[in-house]
Amino acid sequence: MDLRIFTEPQQGASYDDLLRVAKATEAAGYDAFFRSDHYLKMGSADGLPGPTDAWITLAGLARETSRIRLGTLVTAATFRHPGPLAISVAQVDQMSSGRVEFGFGAGWYDAEHAAYGLTLPPPKERFDRYAEQLEIITGLWKTPAGSTYSFAGEHYTLSESPALPKPARSPAPPVIIGGAGKKRTPALAARFADEFNLPFADAETAVAQFARVEAAAAEIGRDPKEILRSVALVIGVGRSDAEVAQRASVIGRDVDELRANGLAGSPAQVVDRIGQWREKTGITRVYLQLLDLSDLDQIDLIAAEVAPQLD
Repeated sequence: MDLRIFTEPQQGASYDDLLRVAKATEAAGYDAFFRSDHYLKMGSADGLPGPTDAWITLAGLARETSRIRLGTLVTAATFRHPGPLAISVAQVDQMSSGRVEFGFGAGWYDAEHAAYGLTLPPPKERFDRYAEQLEIITGLWKTPAGSTYSFAGEHYTLSESPALPKPARSPAPPVIIGGAGKKRTPALAARFADEFNLPFADAETAVAQFARVEAAAAEIGRDPKEILRSVALVIGVGRSDAEVAQRASVIGRDVDELRANGLAGSPAQVVDRIGQWREKTGITRVYLQLLDLSDLDQIDLIAAEVAPQLD
């Protein structure tokens, strides 16, 4: 069972804050450090000092870490054109010696699009564009060196691209797709995903969605076992009930709700909860949503008292 630290810096974090968390993540032995790709806070957080760009952040972390994998949950297709995005991700993969994983989604948060002048198309067009972007980005990465790549779609056209630079990892960084869409999302995952992620869902919802992805993969002749299953869950782990309550309070969550919908409680209780998830859903990876980025102690606690019991 891989455990990965997942952060939401749009809620309020500088690059230096993220660097401290990433270094703590690496030192504690986690598999990876991930961040969201958002430009606007959500809820009551102040969002200060303001947003940080996901791929600029990961480029910096690529040079200041040595082992952990680095990625996004998830980059929005509405934020960047596919050609330049393929270049950015490939460059960060080179800068990290092949440690990038590419979480990619269609985009959804209308307020941030309005705040920063980004276009959020209607759902059908959004998914059409997203599908084309997946085709283009992976196509550019996988085009053999010395060859060119062309694409003619409804929304994007590329003509004889040199398809450079190449990622360090051949033929391409792992692609992570996720979400609860019942038709197009599983179909796109079947074609493009190395990993399918269910964020902040209950186990029953995850079971149903993983089954849809499995069926979509089988329909196109792909072995469903090639697609790793993962979930993202908020954390509130403590050595005592008082510590759990304190951590829940800091992130504005009710303890009982956090226990029901996330990974909260003592290390033993969280080990049991992850075991239940694994038994019900077949997951082999969990993204631990750390909302209090000053709480490096929780990173160390989970590494010391939860992770060793999951082997």
